[in-house]
Amino acid sequence: MNRYARQMVLPEIGAAGQQCLAKARALVIGAGGLGSPVLQYLAGAGVGHLTIVDPDIVERSNLHRQPIYTEQALGQNKAEAARDVLANLNPDISTTAHVAELDPDNIEALAHGMDVVFDCADSFAATYTASDYCLENDIPLISASVLSANGYVGGFCGDAPSVRAVFPDLPSNLATCATAGVMGPVVGMTGSLQAQMGMAYLLDLKPSPLGKLVTIDALKFRFGGFRFDNAPEPKDGCYRFIAPSAITPDDFVVELREDDEAPSPITNNARRIAINDFADIRPQPHHDTPRFVLVCRSGLRAWRAADQLRSWWSGPIALVAARNSTGEFT
Repeated sequence: MNRYARQMVLPEIGAAGQQCLAKARALVIGAGGLGSPVLQYLAGAGVGHLTIVDPDIVERSNLHRQPIYTEQALGQNKAEAARDVLANLNPDISTTAHVAELDPDNIEALAHGMDVVFDCADSFAATYTASDYCLENDIPLISASVLSANGYVGGFCGDAPSVRAVFPDLPSNLATCATAGVMGPVVGMTGSLQAQMGMAYLLDLKPSPLGKLVTIDALKFRFGGFRFDNAPEPKDGCYRFIAPSAITPDDFVVELREDDEAPSPITNNARRIAINDFADIRPQPHHDTPRFVLVCRSGLRAWRAADQLRSWWSGPIALVAARNSTGEFT
């Protein structure tokens, strides 16, 4: 137990708490900037089993904010490279790597039986998919996001409201780390806080991290936050993400990806419409169409089109986040 001696001396942990950590199972969605500190600190603390899911490879532009990787890992799958690092960091734990994008098709297999799920994916589709599943299955979700020098961490689901209760709509600024930039230490701070919130839940520390959101403004060295224990779950306008395999021949499908993003539409009967033209064209399915499906790479354009669609379509709406041939989101 020498490995954990410095944390076991804490009255909040002790031998009993260490046993709780050793028995715990955690799913970490994303092994990038947020996932790096989450994985390292959970493994270092002795969390018994970690499942990592990430579809990407290690690129040189990742290294300034993802110190779990080195130059030698360039070109490797992140999930597998992270698994190998953790095996050297703490051989007492077990780690499983899945080179895949989390989606509604695989979340049941990945998240079932987990004590806690960490959303480190930098993907709106993955965040809302994970939140919907965790809410329905009473699994805590520790979700975080970072852009530029700002970030937040929240404890959702379990016995707390979901991500949708706090963020029922997408932000007006749909920038990404690739377009707006991001500071490496901010990602490390946020991911470390995410790991701390997850461990606090596993150790049953009070007050509970579930129902708490913490904000970070690293340029002004300012932390904020609030509790959202009683936030109501939205009843209207909840667009669910579905997997591409869930599209049926009866669906009315609009492909929002451009030709250069997806030379072939997601289905043969999909109508390709640019997001800037969507409201003007006002695609109208037949009255007996069971569902309107909107497709883009990340879910952002699909969500925006769904908001516009509500003004002339009252039927069910589903969103699909489909990557392009290079595996990148937009």
